Amino acid sequence: MAKGEKLLEKMRQNPIGWRIAQVATVCRSFGIACNPPSKGSHYKLSHETQVEILTIPAHRPIKAPYIRDLIDFVDAVRSAS
Repeated sequence: MAKGEKLLEKMRQNPIGWRIAQVATVCRSFGIACNPPSKGSHYKLSHETQVEILTIPAHRPIKAPYIRDLIDFVDAVRSAS
């Protein structure tokens, strides 16, 4: 199991207290683009199979609803592939 997959499973178990570097690791593992903010403080996550663009704040720690959204986004990418 890859590092990104292990992190994703840990996020599923406890969505509290994660940092943007860990989110970026999960994104890289699943081929999701994780673009740093050009203006503002939110990272933009996108994938060619998804219409929506997910935004996640770079503040520490990232709140649980954003991590749950990330999990749903990754699941949608996995099911589309």
